[in-house]
Amino acid sequence: MLIRGNRNVYCTFVLLLCACTALAQETESPAVLTDPNLDANDNAYMDRQAEALLHEVDATLTRVPPQIPEPNERKLALYLLDAVLHDVHAPNRAPVQSFYPTRLKRLADELEQRTPDEGAIIWKLYNHGFIIRTASVTLGFDLHRGVQRFRVVEPAAEGRRYVDSPGFPMPDDVMNRIASECDVLFISHRHADHADPSFAQAFIDRGKPVVAPEEVFKDEPIHAEITHLERVAHEMQQLPIKDGAEELNLVVYPGQQYQDNGIPNNVVLVFTPEGMSFAHNGDQINDPYPEYQEDYKWIDRVHEHHKVDVVMSNCWMNDHMRFTRGFDPQLVLLGHQNELGHQIWDRVPYWGDSEYLHLTLPQLLDSEYPVLVMTWGESYHYVP
Repeated sequence: MLIRGNRNVYCTFVLLLCACTALAQETESPAVLTDPNLDANDNAYMDRQAEALLHEVDATLTRVPPQIPEPNERKLALYLLDAVLHDVHAPNRAPVQSFYPTRLKRLADELEQRTPDEGAIIWKLYNHGFIIRTASVTLGFDLHRGVQRFRVVEPAAEGRRYVDSPGFPMPDDVMNRIASECDVLFISHRHADHADPSFAQAFIDRGKPVVAPEEVFKDEPIHAEITHLERVAHEMQQLPIKDGAEELNLVVYPGQQYQDNGIPNNVVLVFTPEGMSFAHNGDQINDPYPEYQEDYKWIDRVHEHHKVDVVMSNCWMNDHMRFTRGFDPQLVLLGHQNELGHQIWDRVPYWGDSEYLHLTLPQLLDSEYPVLVMTWGESYHYVP
């Protein structure tokens, strides 16, 4: 039995404890669920699964680098990566946000250390971004830090919304290291998964040319700093680089994404001082096809005018075979897989999904043309 004095102290203690508990409950932030359609336990499982699978992906791709023909072990690792990245909320999963910048940091390290004695080293970045280095020049194509928001489709709401993913893009220091190692940046068209204003600004700040169609960054201050070359089929042009110490020969083909009043899309063919040539097709697509033929007037004849070593093609082009035969390259590099800004059916996987997307990619893979598939941060040494 409590005496009155002790009882008062006890009651006061209980009241203070309850008040502190209530205050903690009021000020404690609720847990942020990566996928709001899952509870905390399910979200935690998805994170653990992504971490386990990405660990195996990274180990396998490190052990089995890009090569032709593609070993089955490597193909399985890329398909496993598809599975992780087709989680709607993958860009906001902590294991994905660790996997991506880690591989891009390795790329930056390689860029600072490797220059080929012959041929070219080709690196794959995010989406359709590539870097090509020869003994004399380093070329960047559609370089991008990574998705900053992604689409989520909600049938009940009869529409789609965007979710921010600020933790996904590569760190600024990695971007700046990459820009410092390149001599020029080519941007194919204005879409945000190809035209990254921060990457472009990093080049301009270093006095390096950024070449793009007129539409790119049209309403931004940076637009005045962009180099706009003529879009003329087969016609050779010159571009000074390295403060005028070198000059690149190149052709800017008048491509487009979609039809009629489609978005201007530069398809550049760049010749290096060593005599090699590299083409990047951005989001070139003739759609609907075969009804729409306009661009094939020049696509079909590229090989008649120029020798092409490597073509960097987007994986969802509607007629891969016709485009490839038009350029007739020594090597095809496929890009644009797993653009995480898209909704999941439109994040084209490494396994292709070609039947659903009505693509001729399987025919290209079975053709006489060597085809190479890389993912974020990987490199390949091309020797003509």
